[in-house]
Order: sequence, then C-alpha cells, then structure tokens
Amino acid sequence: MKFPIAKAQYALTAGDLQLLLALVRGGTLAGAASRLAADASTVFRGVQRIEKSLGQRLFERTRQGYLPSDAMLEIARHAERIEAELEAARAAAHGANAEVAGRVRLTTTDSLLRGLVLPCLPTLAAQHPQLQLELHAGNELASLNRRDADLALRATARAPEHLVGRHLGQIRFVPCAARSMPAARRRQALDAHDWIAPDEAMPEHPSVRWRRKRFPKLAPRHLVDSIVSVADAVMAGLGVGILPHFMLEGEPRLVALADPLPGCESELWLLAHPESRHLRRIAAVYQHLADRIRLP
Repeated sequence: MKFPIAKAQYALTAGDLQLLLALVRGGTLAGAASRLAADASTVFRGVQRIEKSLGQRLFERTRQGYLPSDAMLEIARHAERIEAELEAARAAAHGANAEVAGRVRLTTTDSLLRGLVLPCLPTLAAQHPQLQLELHAGNELASLNRRDADLALRATARAPEHLVGRHLGQIRFVPCAARSMPAARRRQALDAHDWIAPDEAMPEHPSVRWRRKRFPKLAPRHLVDSIVSVADAVMAGLGVGILPHFMLEGEPRLVALADPLPGCESELWLLAHPESRHLRRIAAVYQHLADRIRLP
C-alpha cells in the first residue's frame, strides 16, 4: 500500500509518540494496547493515521507482529528521551517518595532466571508494589537495540558497545551428578559416565567447548535444548552434565564431581539501552539486580 504525499510539516504530538513507542515495545497491536490501557483497534487506527500523515510506513507488518523501520527506531530514541524527562518531572512534582510503577521487560536465559533472577524478585516486588515485570527466558538473544526488551542478563565476553553494561562476575562451571547416584559410581572417571549435554542449538556454550576439547571422542547419550534441562536430566539420574556453579546453590539433589573446570567460564553482564536506562522503573530493576546477584 502506497501512502499519499504527507501533509506539509505534520507535527508529531506527545500522544503520537506515546502510541508509537508502545508499539515498538509491545511488538503487536495487543501488546501496545496493553501498555496504553486501550484496545487494539484504537492502536491500529492511530498508527494508520500517523503513517498517513507522515506519508511513510513506520512499521513492517509481519506474522510475528509490527517491526519498526530504521526511521521508527530513530523516532523511538527521541521519544524515550522525552519519556525520561517527563518521568523525572513527575517524580520531582511528587517528591522523592513517588512510587516506581510500570512494566519492565527482562530477557535472560533459563538457567540465569532460575538460579539468579527469581531469588531476587520477592524483595523487589515488596519494595515496588506497582512495578510489573515481564520475564523472557530463552537461548536466543533478544535485541535491546530494537526494543525487544528493556534489560538483559546475559553470559557474554563483553558488553556490546551500543549498550550500557555492568559486569557482575564470572560464571564458573562444574561437572555434576545426582546426589542419589551411588558414591562409588560418582567416583568413576568423567568419561566413564553417560553424559547429558546441550544440543546443536548451543554449539558455543562453554560446557560444549570444554567437553569437545577434553573428551573429543565422547558422544553424549542425552541431548537437551537448555541448561535447565541438563540440570533436570542430571537430577533424574540419567547421567552427568556440566552446570553453572550457581545452580548448585540451594539444590540438594545435585552434587559436584570436581572443582570448577579450568578454561570453562563465562562473564555475566547486566545490559540496558542508554536511552532508557534512566527511566525510574528500569533503573530500579537494574540497580536491584546489580546489588543482589552474587556468583559463587
């Protein structure tokens, strides 16, 4: 569909920016509507009106949702600065004790969510009862640059240059077995056991690289699609697997078979986009996680 020539010097309003930013963050009409406390048809009509007025498409319509164009991402950067200033002004008007409210989207992996994030959240919820968290756990890396998430907790060698990052420490890995496994079997050489390992979707995981270097001829008996699944299979007694050391904290069903493996490490980073890092709701979650996540 082609748009007619835009109205001369159409001026985007604050309401336009709010709607567009909600759609960038929500990714779908329903997601944007939820953020705006509106309905999807209202968002649809609003986007159609804005694009027609500007004479250009700001989003690509796909089966997955609305994908922002480069021009829309640039508009979003300005909209986020305006949003941050408005939020700061409201906080100043209401005093230092103003409630932190709104939705924050955090992306991480399943093992980091289970072992490090979830234990931190009860105190965060108690401190900020009007704060809403949207948690996404997966091995794929959601893009902060495209506003798929507000914060990311990731194991990566270094923070991407375009993001604000805080290094939270080094993740170390240990070979583990179920505590129910007889002690005599646990004392066997590592390559004498059946192994549980991540499948081909995670070829660069530190545990995969270490195993292939140390035991190049070893073929895992069980392949799974996540590190949490490795832990679950180990606890079920299917064999041994390499797990982050922090996953043994508070999990009596797991026992380490050796000290942390040399050459099998990763760095933990908490990441945010620089344009939205100072929004009070995002800053509150960022600081809470940075203060409370501790690696053994």
